[in-house]
Amino acid sequence: QLMGPAYPKTMEREWTLLNHFNVSNEQLSQSQAILQDYKNLMGLNHGHLNPSGHHPDSSSRTATFTLTNIVPQDEKLNGGAWNNYEQQTMIRRTQGCNTTYVVVGAVPGNNYIAKGRVNKPSYLWSSACCEVDTNQRKAWAVIAENDKNEVQLLTLGDLEDVLTHLYGRGQVSL
Repeated sequence: QLMGPAYPKTMEREWTLLNHFNVSNEQLSQSQAILQDYKNLMGLNHGHLNPSGHHPDSSSRTATFTLTNIVPQDEKLNGGAWNNYEQQTMIRRTQGCNTTYVVVGAVPGNNYIAKGRVNKPSYLWSSACCEVDTNQRKAWAVIAENDKNEVQLLTLGDLEDVLTHLYGRGQVSL
């Protein structure tokens, strides 16, 4: 947990922390988003950075619902082009892969929800690579503006260049 080393090393959902670890909502809100931050969203919903559908078992899927894995995402993007990427493009791209590695992220934006507590990212991105066999690897990446229902498929190198520009803090290497 982000609250400190005295709390579980596993990412627990808000309900579990409040009911089993004697944590108050106020304590939790000092280090991370809480469910109250996502109340009354207009045109946004809970966007998973690491999608639950990419996990093989119930325990792994449940872990993706922690608010440290959630960002305010445009509801049309989340239910449209981004969902298509998660459900179709990733499945197609990972065919023939032995092991797939995924790195995801969000580029901070200029807008906030919850009275300034939670940043609404300007972009969401995902990159992946996999081993097909001992001599062959493949990689791909996507990026989406968080107010448009469009996902752009890129090479890994192109995503690194775009992120270097967007973050403006030196070369990004994935």
